[in-house]
Amino acid sequence: MGFVERHGLLSEAQRRQAAEVARHIEADGLEAVRFSFPDQHGVLRGKVLMGSEAAGAFRSGLSLTSTLLLKDTAHRTAVPVFARDGSLLPEFRGAADFLLVPDPATFRVLPWAPRTGWMLCDAYLPDGRPVPYATRGLCRDVLARLGARGHALATGLEVEFHLLRLLDPKLAPEDAGQPGTPPEVGLLNQGYNYLTETRFDGLEPILEILRRDLLALGLPLRSQEVEFGPSQVEFVFGVGTGMQPADDMVLFRSAVRQICRRHGYLASFMCRPRLPNVMSSGWHLHQSLCDPETGGNLFVPQAAGQPLSAPGRHWLAGLLAEARAAAAFTTPTINGYKRFRPHSLAPDRAVWGCDNRGVMLRVLGSGPGDPATRIENRVGEPAANPYLYLASQVVCGMAGLAAAMEPGPSADTPYEHEAAKLPATLEEALSALEGSRCFREGFGDGFVDYFLRIKRAEIARFNLEVSEWEQREYFDLF
Repeated sequence: MGFVERHGLLSEAQRRQAAEVARHIEADGLEAVRFSFPDQHGVLRGKVLMGSEAAGAFRSGLSLTSTLLLKDTAHRTAVPVFARDGSLLPEFRGAADFLLVPDPATFRVLPWAPRTGWMLCDAYLPDGRPVPYATRGLCRDVLARLGARGHALATGLEVEFHLLRLLDPKLAPEDAGQPGTPPEVGLLNQGYNYLTETRFDGLEPILEILRRDLLALGLPLRSQEVEFGPSQVEFVFGVGTGMQPADDMVLFRSAVRQICRRHGYLASFMCRPRLPNVMSSGWHLHQSLCDPETGGNLFVPQAAGQPLSAPGRHWLAGLLAEARAAAAFTTPTINGYKRFRPHSLAPDRAVWGCDNRGVMLRVLGSGPGDPATRIENRVGEPAANPYLYLASQVVCGMAGLAAAMEPGPSADTPYEHEAAKLPATLEEALSALEGSRCFREGFGDGFVDYFLRIKRAEIARFNLEVSEWEQREYFDLF
């Protein structure tokens, strides 16, 4: 009896799916299967097995080094695993292994990689318990608590990013490091021609390749758009429920980056790249609650003059109340906070409004009976871990529902409205998270403290770097 069966980690339905996947791998002659899991940053990691060995992963799982869950964004291990450290899981000491168990429902054949399959996995400790630091498992648990209230989360993704021509990948020996030298890139357009057809046509050679492969993956792509800034685009996806949109987002980001590299381009989901005349990129998360049985939208107002139903208003108020702490998950990089500035189509404070692109929470809908009624959270950056972004919305929204919170008046002038400012730095967001009772109850003390430690290691490295600004400002002055 293998690890998976011994601990009952696949349901009967999943075992049937696993058998079908194994038949698919054999019948299609797949040579390799990638087994991936999203780490704490939403970056996919994992192993590749030959097609003939893939079925064994459903029985025995795959062993991975536990330090993969302790890395900062430079892939440096942020916790001393060979020292006695009370904040470290005992199972992780000595860089011990954890195990991945494939989710057969996520199986895909990769259109850009010949004879290659792909699956998402969940992380478990050797005794069969879920790894408490695994963000996909955390998101599943939070969504299950929402389901216990008789609700399901419906979300739609609207993701901005930069498409660039790869000029020099910087692969000389001196370019290696943690992190290495960033690639040299060129623009694909000069920008500031928002939604013009000629600009779109200039990007069509790579957009066509991306469109073809993303649709072949089964991702619910609805549109591709030319954004405002140089070499900036936006992809919009159809609405999904539960954890599916988070799974779609990690696959989308990874797929786009791989496809672009194979064709001489670079895709960056960094919020504000260091490019002349750049515009920041955001990830707007459209969300509503629905009835799991009927699919009915629970945010639809019944009375004229109300933009949202009572549950919608309570959910909105919860998002506002915990916005500063949630920023650690919606905007988890140092760079992302450079986007929050007034009069920039990005929020700088926790406010809401009806169809107003300057607010943090934009309420959309045409009134009573409109099934498309929803809240668009405009605070996120495209580098966010999708599982933590979704889970953070649920934890905040459920707090608003439980306390029957009300959001207060809308902000018609969002950059002048009296309201709590969003954190100006990641450090400020982490401090808000550290003191958040809502997140300590919703995510657990253990996960919150773990996340704080990983991100503060990132900040500590940043604070030791001498920036170009400092050199320019002080070197010849003093």
